[in-house]
Amino acid sequence: MAEAADFPGMTPSPARRWLRRTGALLAGAPLLAGLLQLPAAPAQAVGQTSAKDASDAGTVAVTVDSLSPAAPSDGDTLTVSGTVTNNGKQAVTDAHVGLRVGSALTTRSAIDSAAERADALSGNDGSEVGGKYVTEFAKLTPGVSEHFSISVPVDKLDLDEDGVYPLGVSLEGETSAQPWEQVLGVQRTFLPWQPEEAETPTRTTVLWPLVSTVHMSAETGSNAQQTPVFLNDDLAKELSPGGRLEQLLSLGKELDVTWVIDPDLLASVDAMTGSYRVRGDGDTTTAGTHQAVAKQWLDDLQDAVLGREVVALPFADPDLASLAHNGTGVAGSLSQLKAATDVAATTVETVLHVTPNTDFAWPVDGAVDPSIVKVATSAGADKVIARSDSLAENGDLTYTPSAARPIGGGTTAVVADARLSTAFTGDLTKASTATLTVQEFLAQSLALNLQTGKQRSVVVAPQRMPTASQARSLAEAVTQLQGGTWSQSQQLAVAAKAKPDPGATTKVPSSSAYPSSLRKQELPRSAFEQIAHTQDKLDNFKVILAREARVVTPFGRAMNREMSTSWRGRSTAAGSFRQGVQAYLDTLTGQVKLIDKSETKLSGRSATIPVTVQNNLVQGVDHLVLRLTSKNPTRLEISDEAYAEQRVTVSGGHTSTVKFTTSAKVNGQTTVVAQLYTEDGQKYGEEVAFDVRVTEITATVMLVIGGGVLLLVLAGFRMYTQRKRAAAREAQETDETEEDGEDGAAGEDGADEAGEPADGPENAGDRENRPEKESGGRAGAADPEQPSDETPDTAVESADPSGTGERVDR
Repeated sequence: MAEAADFPGMTPSPARRWLRRTGALLAGAPLLAGLLQLPAAPAQAVGQTSAKDASDAGTVAVTVDSLSPAAPSDGDTLTVSGTVTNNGKQAVTDAHVGLRVGSALTTRSAIDSAAERADALSGNDGSEVGGKYVTEFAKLTPGVSEHFSISVPVDKLDLDEDGVYPLGVSLEGETSAQPWEQVLGVQRTFLPWQPEEAETPTRTTVLWPLVSTVHMSAETGSNAQQTPVFLNDDLAKELSPGGRLEQLLSLGKELDVTWVIDPDLLASVDAMTGSYRVRGDGDTTTAGTHQAVAKQWLDDLQDAVLGREVVALPFADPDLASLAHNGTGVAGSLSQLKAATDVAATTVETVLHVTPNTDFAWPVDGAVDPSIVKVATSAGADKVIARSDSLAENGDLTYTPSAARPIGGGTTAVVADARLSTAFTGDLTKASTATLTVQEFLAQSLALNLQTGKQRSVVVAPQRMPTASQARSLAEAVTQLQGGTWSQSQQLAVAAKAKPDPGATTKVPSSSAYPSSLRKQELPRSAFEQIAHTQDKLDNFKVILAREARVVTPFGRAMNREMSTSWRGRSTAAGSFRQGVQAYLDTLTGQVKLIDKSETKLSGRSATIPVTVQNNLVQGVDHLVLRLTSKNPTRLEISDEAYAEQRVTVSGGHTSTVKFTTSAKVNGQTTVVAQLYTEDGQKYGEEVAFDVRVTEITATVMLVIGGGVLLLVLAGFRMYTQRKRAAAREAQETDETEEDGEDGAAGEDGADEAGEPADGPENAGDRENRPEKESGGRAGAADPEQPSDETPDTAVESADPSGTGERVDR
C-alpha cells in the first residue's frame, strides 16, 4: 500500500506483496496475542466472564472442616481449618488460601441464596484479609489434598455492626495454561457477629426426640414373666456406645432441651433389661444378651430427664396424617389412638419416674390440614406441633412471628421454624458438611433475632429420628446457640402459652395443600381395616380367658405399633408386621377348639353324644358355650329347641368332654354340628360336623330278647324250687328218724312190733338208696359197699356208740 502511494500508477509485484504481508503478520502477531490474552486474566481474577465461570465450578475444591469460635466475640481469634484438593489435570503453583469477608446479609432469604452458591467462583466476597493470615502452597499436585489452617484476630476482619457476614475461604494460584494469579476454588460459610447481649433475645425451644422404629412383636412367652420376643436386635445396636440412641442421650443431657419421647421406645428398652428373645430365621428365636446395655441406657436417661421438661407422644407414635386421611372411615381407628394416648403417661411414669406432658400432638414433618388437626386433638391433646412451611405466613409480616397460633376450637398450633428445623437433615458424616450446617443454623437464628426488637418465642423441631452424625451437629449448634448472646432457652409448654403475634396467620391450609410426597408414604386404608379385624378377634378372644390381661396388653400395644409413623417409606415391612400380629392371634385362638369326631352310631331311641373341647393355652378358659345342633330334628332330636347348649370351662392344658342326651325317632343318618360360642352369642372357632347313624331295634328282636330273658327267669325259678324241695325232704327224714327212736328199736330183721317194716310205704324210695344186706341184717359200718351199689344220699354211718340224744337209723 505504501509503495503504491509512493509511486502513483504502479502496482506492486507478487513477490513484494508476499513480503509485505508476511512482515505485517509477523509484526502483528505479538500484539494480537496480547489482545487475545488481555480479557482472559482480568476475567479469571474477578470470576465473571469465562465459560468455566458460567458453570461456577472451580478446579480446586476447598473444604472447611472447622471454624472456631462459631460465633466470635470481641478479642477472639478466628481459626479456620480445612483441606484443598486439586481436581484439575494441571498442577497449581504459587498458591495460597486466604479469607474474605463480604458485606453483612440483612435478610434470611439472602442467607438462603448465599448457601445455595457456597462453592461458586462468582460472588461478592470482599477483599482478602491477606498478609500473614494465609496458608501458602508452592505446588498443588492433581488429585492430592493439602491441609490448611488460618488463625486471624477478629478485629482484622473489619466486622462492624451486628449481623451475619459471608466468610469466603478461597484458593488462588497459577497453572501452566493460565500463568497468572486467579481464584481456582472457594468455599463460603457464615460468620454470626453479635458481640454484646441482645436487648430482646429470642426465646428458643429445641425439641430433642427419642423415637425409634418398631422393635417388639406381639409374641410373648408362656411363662409367668411373658418373655417378650423382638423382631431383631437392632435396638441393641442403637443403645450401644456410639449408637444413634446412645449419642442422642449423651448429647442431650448436656443441653437445655425439651425431651420428646415415644413411650414404646421406653417399654422396649425396659423389656430388654430382663429376659427376652430375638426372632431369627423362620419361627426360631434366640436368647437376647444385651440386658446390661439396656439397663445402662435407662439409668442414664432417668438422670438426664430429672427436672427437665418431658413430652410424651402417644404410644408407638401413631401416624396422625395417615389416620386422618385413610383411617377415620374405619370403625375403631380413633379408639386405637385414644388407647395409645391413655397408656403413654403411665409408661413414662413407670419407666422414668417423671410425669410427662401429654398435651402435644406431632404430625409428621409438622404438616397439617383440618382433618389432621381434628384427629390430633381427638384423643385429648389441645396443642399441635406444626411447621412454618405448612402453616405459612401470607406475607403481611416482615419478621418471623412467635410459634404459638390459636387455630380455633381451643387448639393452639405451635409452629416450628422450618429453616431451623430442617437444617440437619442431610448427610452430615463429613466434618466439612457438618461445619457449614452449624454455621448456617446460627446465621439464621441471629438473622431472625435482628428482624425486630419484639420479644418472640421460636421452636426448633428437628426430624423424628436423626442419625448419630445429625445429632452431633445439632448438639453443636444448640450448644453454640445457648452459649451465645441473642438466644435464651425456653420450655415447649411456655412457648405454647406465649402471646401470639396479631398479624401471624392462624388459617390451617386445606387438604389439597398437603404435600404429595408425604401423602404417598401414608398407611393405606387397608392397613386400618386389618387393624380393626385384629381388634375384633381380640375382643372375641379375651372374653373367654381367665386372665385376659396376658393377651390384651401385648396385642393392644402391637396394634398401636401397627399405626406407627416409623412405617413411612417401609410399606412392605409394615404389611409383614400387621400380618404377623394377626397370625399370632390366630394361633392363640386356635389353641381352644373342638376335637374332630368321626361317625357316631346310636343303637336305641335314647343315647348320649360326647363332644370334647381342648384347651392348649397355659391359662384356663371360661364363659364358653357349646351348642349342638341336629340338621334333621325329625330323625334325631337333641332337645325341645332347635339346639342344645351347655357351658364349658376348661383348665389350661386340659380337655373337657360335654355329653348331650339325644332322642332318635326313626332309623337313618343325621348330621350334627358342634359349635363354640362366647356368652354374648359370638361364634368362637371352627364348627365340627359329624354324622350320627341311628339303628332302631325291631319287634322281632325285642321278642327274641324278651323270650331269652323269660327263659333265664324260669330256669332260675326251677332251680330255686328244686333246692326248696330238697331242703324239705331232708327236714322230713330228720323228723322220721326222731320218731323211730321214740317208739322203740326194731328187730334185727328190720320189722316193728306190728310186723311191718320200719319204713312206711311213703319211704320206699328212700329205702332203695340205703345200704342194707339182702339177709335183712343191719348194715354195719365196716361192711364194704358193693360195686353195684348206688352212691348213698347220706354220709356213711359211724360204728361208734351213739352220743346222748343221738338217733341212728336201722
